[in-house]
Amino acid sequence: MADRVHPQNSPPTTETATPEYSGELPIHQSSQLPSAKPAPPPGTYVVQIPKEQVFRVPPPENAKRFEQLSRRKPRRSRCCCCLGTLLAVLASIIVLAGIAAAVLYLVFRPKALDYSIEKVAIRGFNLTSATSPITPEFDVTVRAENPNKKIGVYYVDGSSVNVDYNEDRLSTGALPVFYQPSKNVTVFVTVLRDSGIVLTSSSRQALLDAQTSETVPFKVVMKVPVKFKIGSIKTWKITVKVKCDVTVDKLTADAKIVSKDCDYSVKLW
Repeated sequence: MADRVHPQNSPPTTETATPEYSGELPIHQSSQLPSAKPAPPPGTYVVQIPKEQVFRVPPPENAKRFEQLSRRKPRRSRCCCCLGTLLAVLASIIVLAGIAAAVLYLVFRPKALDYSIEKVAIRGFNLTSATSPITPEFDVTVRAENPNKKIGVYYVDGSSVNVDYNEDRLSTGALPVFYQPSKNVTVFVTVLRDSGIVLTSSSRQALLDAQTSETVPFKVVMKVPVKFKIGSIKTWKITVKVKCDVTVDKLTADAKIVSKDCDYSVKLW
């Protein structure tokens, strides 16, 4: 008889399931993790932002105050701005005045007035007594020339004429008030008087010696306030100061001028 072969029961095989790869690295847990900073308490988040990305924004309650302060300009800046504006205005006025003066000069071509002493009549010099006062009187003939073609001259109040000998004031007076047209020569006589003049012994002797040598020097000083008429415009008051060194031959009414030299200066204001 044929033998029956019974299959042997092989031990059950256990299939080991291979885990599927999910792309995540396995996490190794450790009971002790090194940490440089203490962990924040639960529910707290710490966000670190680079310093260059931090924008300073005022809190909402101070936003209106911040806007007002940012719009307000410092007082010093306002003062500087006003000062700069004022300087600019002054510079503009000066430039415009210079341009106007240049135009007037080119149009009218102003020339200087000319003054000279034509004659001097002297009275009241009694030098015989060494102690008695004298009452000198000078009749000074002045020649005033206006060489301008389009400019007239107003001689106004406030003038003065003085006659001095060394440091002694001998006589005083004033010029007449009148209008001098263009291209005109006016000759007028101004009378200068003073009284109670007491000369020192040295001045009295010097006058006697000068009269003997027929060279008596005097200084005539005139302060002449004028206003110029340019077209239909009249200028402000301008003062002309004239100094004349005059030498006469004697202290009498028929004295003759030996030499004369006049110089002048102008004060615009």
